[in-house]
Amino acid sequence: MAKPASVVGTAIFGAAAVSATIGACSQAFTVTSPGPAAKTAVERHFLGARSTAEAPAGAGLTLGAGTALAAAGVAVASGMRRSRRNTAGKAASEVVPVGMSSSVTAPQQGYFRDQLVARRAELKESGAPSPEETDDHMKEIEAYAKQALAGAAAAMVFTSSMESAVAYPIFAQQNYANPREYSGKIVCANCHLASKLTEARIPQSVLPDTIFKAQIDIPAKYGKRMQPIADGSKAKMNVGAIAIMPEGWRLAPKDRLPKVLKKEMKGLSWSPYSKEYPNIVVAGPVPGETFEQMVLPILTPDPNTNDKVFFGKGFIYFGGNRGRGQVYPEGNQSNNNQFFAEATGKVTAIDGLSVSITNKAGDVRTQQLLPGADIVVEVGEEVTKGDPITTNPNVGGFGQIETETILQDMNRIYAYCGIAFSLFICQLTLVLKKKQFEKVQLAEGF
Repeated sequence: MAKPASVVGTAIFGAAAVSATIGACSQAFTVTSPGPAAKTAVERHFLGARSTAEAPAGAGLTLGAGTALAAAGVAVASGMRRSRRNTAGKAASEVVPVGMSSSVTAPQQGYFRDQLVARRAELKESGAPSPEETDDHMKEIEAYAKQALAGAAAAMVFTSSMESAVAYPIFAQQNYANPREYSGKIVCANCHLASKLTEARIPQSVLPDTIFKAQIDIPAKYGKRMQPIADGSKAKMNVGAIAIMPEGWRLAPKDRLPKVLKKEMKGLSWSPYSKEYPNIVVAGPVPGETFEQMVLPILTPDPNTNDKVFFGKGFIYFGGNRGRGQVYPEGNQSNNNQFFAEATGKVTAIDGLSVSITNKAGDVRTQQLLPGADIVVEVGEEVTKGDPITTNPNVGGFGQIETETILQDMNRIYAYCGIAFSLFICQLTLVLKKKQFEKVQLAEGF
């Protein structure tokens, strides 16, 4: 926060200096009383401006000053208003009202009118703006200041979120409105090309308006396997997950989470995929060693209060990813890839991350690799187009799984229990009646 504070301080400091200039300019339009003291410093300034060639450049408030004020922001406007009030208070003893009053005689009114006309003529000759133009400039300054402040705020938000934008759930959120395609594939697989196992466990049935736990397993040897990051160095793998629930299902609110479930989550934070799809949640990237098993708290809807939700079977789609992807959303490769020869011929040169291959016709094809590539070919070796020239650094991958659960209605449970109990009573009655009938037959000698 040190940098934004210094910027604001500089803006306010510059605003004070510019507001002093505006205060001096505002005195140029003040009507003074006649007498020996009538020639104030402002009056002498404009009288001498006619004989000075540099007067137009320094007179009044120019558009350049307006641009400077716009960069200073809203602080300039507030400083300007304070400067006007202070200047008006100091010059109150010298200012004579221009409006019609019973204390001003007719000759004095004519003198003041002549003075105003003369001052306007002097301002026009010296190239200074008129009071009306100055008011228009001030309105433009306020508009520019608001635009500058809004732009600065937007820039601060953008720059503060740049570091978090490199995470892979953000890529999907920015490029896909719905993360599940019509084919059933989750869009994470478009960038994470390797396939890995992902498992999920949920209850067989759940009740309305209750919280239950879904556990997602993303297995891998996180303690041993490393992956290349953007600069080519090795680092441990992170993991991320996505859950696509039926419409109406939500991420459980924090104030309703049991303490046991909070402890099992280990501080893992889930967030909605978008405002349009609150039933889709994402998590990550988080360290794989800590969150190999992710716990997701889900709040079920109540069909009795929500007409769009029905009792019955529902499907939940889970996706789990470990490690970096192989393709960026723009279509370019990442350095977490294995590179292959782009031509057939002999390797004639290896310069850092550049591999030159010369074909039989003598044409040289230079292939540029990405940071972290481990080259396995040597100079003089024959290669065929499509042969691997580096190792495969990818140790991660993406996997998805489809699960199902039943949103159960308690009235159905009660009805089932009633029917089962009724059938039990009927069967018991038939058995007892049969035993009674057998005893009667034995007694009668049958």
